Amino acid sequence: ARDVLLLHPKEHPPKKGFATPEGQARMLHDLASIELQAMELGVRTLVEFPEAPQGFKEELVAVTVSEAQHLRMCLEGIEALGFKWGDWPVHSALWRAVSSEDTLLDRILIVHRYLEGSGLDAGDTLIRRLEGTAGKDTIQKIVKQINFEEIGHVNFGSVWYREICRQNKIDAAEDFKDRMASLRVRLPKRVEPINRVLRTKAG
Repeated sequence: ARDVLLLHPKEHPPKKGFATPEGQARMLHDLASIELQAMELGVRTLVEFPEAPQGFKEELVAVTVSEAQHLRMCLEGIEALGFKWGDWPVHSALWRAVSSEDTLLDRILIVHRYLEGSGLDAGDTLIRRLEGTAGKDTIQKIVKQINFEEIGHVNFGSVWYREICRQNKIDAAEDFKDRMASLRVRLPKRVEPINRVLRTKAG
């Protein structure tokens, strides 16, 4: 359910460039939709995996609160540019990437390593694209802060993926390859080149 129009990404209207306030607001609108879904997926994991380690759940609460703060930053940025939430349609690709059939390791890989990892790559590209555009300072500050904090979100997934594998006497490296291969069919396709520097920082 959404209080704005929900459409498949292919049905979204064309985007204006970052040189215009509308293009910048639209980018923040897209980012807000992603942060909202990330927040919801954090809550969903907490609800669907009550048996998860207590430390994992406590850290996930903190990550989820951080996603909510990112959402608020995006919404405030959109309004500062003279637009509002709902001026454009949104998608639910992140939500649709998970399933009630997921195991906890599936969910950590999908949300905190694949989706948020892809977000690291995309965020870095956005920051570079904003360079040299008029009125970029506030918008770039928002994107930079989000991208910096997302490193910790991905690292949360990296650490707990390996820890839960260890607790279950699973080889994390082998499991990652096999699990990734089985899940790939329902994951959104990546479009940005992998940022190896940020990925390394994120474990």
